[in-house]
Amino acid sequence: MLMNSSCVNVAPYRTPDRKTPKPRQAVMLPSLDGRADTLEKHYERPDMQAYRLLDRPMADETNHGVQVYPADVVKRRTVTWDGMAAEIVQATRREKMELRYRGPLHLLAVCDQGMRSDGDTFVEGLPRSRLRDVTRKLTFVPAGHAYHEWHEPRVLTRVVYFYFDPARMPSRPEEGVASAPLAPRLFFEDATLSDTALKLKRLIENAGSDSSPYFEALGTVLAHELVRLNAGAPRIEAPVKGGLAAWQQRTVTTYIEEHLAEQISLATLAGLVGLSPYYFCRAFKQSLGMPPHRFHSHRRIERAKALLTNPDMSVTQVGVILGFSSASSFTMAFRKVAGMTPSDRAAMVQAMVDRLASRLAQSPRDADGWIKLMRSRKVLGDTEAAEQTFRLALDVFKDAPQEQEQISAAARELELIK
Repeated sequence: MLMNSSCVNVAPYRTPDRKTPKPRQAVMLPSLDGRADTLEKHYERPDMQAYRLLDRPMADETNHGVQVYPADVVKRRTVTWDGMAAEIVQATRREKMELRYRGPLHLLAVCDQGMRSDGDTFVEGLPRSRLRDVTRKLTFVPAGHAYHEWHEPRVLTRVVYFYFDPARMPSRPEEGVASAPLAPRLFFEDATLSDTALKLKRLIENAGSDSSPYFEALGTVLAHELVRLNAGAPRIEAPVKGGLAAWQQRTVTTYIEEHLAEQISLATLAGLVGLSPYYFCRAFKQSLGMPPHRFHSHRRIERAKALLTNPDMSVTQVGVILGFSSASSFTMAFRKVAGMTPSDRAAMVQAMVDRLASRLAQSPRDADGWIKLMRSRKVLGDTEAAEQTFRLALDVFKDAPQEQEQISAAARELELIK
């Protein structure tokens, strides 16, 4: 299993100070246990004319991240969780640079933007490449293999590096694909890998504490696609027959409802029904029409809508109850699902109630209107007003038994009467 924790740590972009470089500088690199590794590396700026690959020793195999020389030419932003780490490396100026890596983790490099006037890229086991336009090209470096390159960029290079723990890479027993050592690849293209990687990049750029399930889901897909690509398995896979069984749906949806305020890991949900995270994702989406993390988000917002009907409860209080880290993250998530802010929705519902009341004041002989007003006030959490509405409606229709029974049935449904 690739990941079994929903813990995601996000480090902000960091750019070393150009004005006061030190002979040795501690550089924070991604660690797969949720912490940051500190790697001591040289920061002496060499003569640029002599800047060549063979002038530097290969990175020690204990290093977990790609080394960049000179370090102050880029800014870096990382996200780490159990089994995987991701890092955006963004050049801040067009200056010759060198990158090196050899480590115990698999490395996938996705070039979001890259064009060089000169350069050379090497991955151990493959011929060198001097390709100039490397935008949207991918490079895969298996654990223990050497990777190094230098280039003179024509644009500000932006690369996303993904680091995978080999021990947690998924297998594909469901498809009868035998596991094999992952092979190196240099400057290849794969639409699914690229799309998933760029989704993760956008998530890193806008990451919050509520993004953990989405990180995990996308990371799982990325790892499975790497294994699939290595095995040469076809892209078009057999559909999950029937999706989740009825008992599986009940089990996971009940668990989600009971833990709405928590960050639920994909591995936890998959374990409840005895499936791997990857196949659970596919079966869940087929059965419920959306991925697990989105279903969780939607259920949280539906619960929020109900809580917001309580006039004594603030937006901040509702967000805290549902496990959001701040009012702003709650508002952002609410707007994404509901299309409006929590405050706007509360105002909209209240305005709807006011319109119903005004309409009934002018045309009281409308049984459906009284029922709607009764329901709306109950939804807003004002049970006393809903009961008063019920009594007024009965009085309006005291000479119409059929309408009285219709209104009474609605009141019983709303538990206003027994």
